[in-house]
Amino acid sequence: MSASQPVLHVKPLGFPWETMDPFLFCAYHDDAYPKANANLGPATSLAGRAIGQDFSRKDGWSMYHGETVPGFPPHPHRGFETVTVVRKGLVDHADSLGASARYGAGDVQWLTTGRGIVHAEMFPLLDQAQPNPLELFQIWLNLPARNKMVEPHFTMFWQQDVPRYSHTDAQGRSTQVLVTAGQLGDVKPLAPPPDSFAAQADADIAIWTISMEPGARWTLPAAAGAQTRRQLYFFKGGSVQIAGQALASHAVVGLDAGVDVELVNGPELSEFLLLQGRPLGEPVAQYGPFVMNTRAEIEQAMADYRRTQFGGWPWGDAAPVHGSDPARFTQMLGGDKVLA
Repeated sequence: MSASQPVLHVKPLGFPWETMDPFLFCAYHDDAYPKANANLGPATSLAGRAIGQDFSRKDGWSMYHGETVPGFPPHPHRGFETVTVVRKGLVDHADSLGASARYGAGDVQWLTTGRGIVHAEMFPLLDQAQPNPLELFQIWLNLPARNKMVEPHFTMFWQQDVPRYSHTDAQGRSTQVLVTAGQLGDVKPLAPPPDSFAAQADADIAIWTISMEPGARWTLPAAAGAQTRRQLYFFKGGSVQIAGQALASHAVVGLDAGVDVELVNGPELSEFLLLQGRPLGEPVAQYGPFVMNTRAEIEQAMADYRRTQFGGWPWGDAAPVHGSDPARFTQMLGGDKVLA
């Protein structure tokens, strides 16, 4: 693709969002939860919802697999990583390693599932007087074959520590970028987990959340790697021009990562997620929450989970939430809380 035609394709956003190697999955949750009840769930009737499997977005929100509190009760993973970027609301984490956490409001959780982990991700609603909006991305990043059976690793990036890139154009209009992974200009990200594909310099992994003021101009710089692939998700705002191509609806845009791309925002604030990386180029065998390279490895993952439960579930509750205190924290079972 020539530098004059850096837009490779434009497709509508679906659910989940379409990704490319080395990414496996990207879900965008934007739930307008109502006021909370005393049980940290929605203070409204749940009638008409398929409780336990509610992806209805009825009234602008879903319970997902939650029954009292929205979210995702315990489920296993093996062979990849989850990167969860929470923009609004809170997530309560608990896992088979004995780790728990409450995070949100710009925090990022990076979880290397490796040889196997069970975790719960619940969305507690704390405010009984006002609505409880939740907005987050969950991104699945594949692990190379050699790292699929590493020890699981739990990492928190607290919002005050996540680097931000700022640009002001000639008209004084601002573009802000949350740099979760991948250096942008002089802004270096926090270190990814040690066994992550993102920890390899030649992987050229970037996860950036971009916010542009009305009318702002910013040039997305070319990626470093010759093999790097890049997709830009336009998910908020009315219109934007990408390399001179006008978009008036939300879309996933494949870009030639080897060239600079100018973004010119329309008359409303616009937001984007950028995912980029060098493809692993390895076979992918997936069965639900397990992502390996062969069918035999998937069958082994299922057998191992049946036999070991990936360490079992050390929590008394089948869908743990961490009380009404909004403080964000991490804690190992029996250990001291570490506040954000």
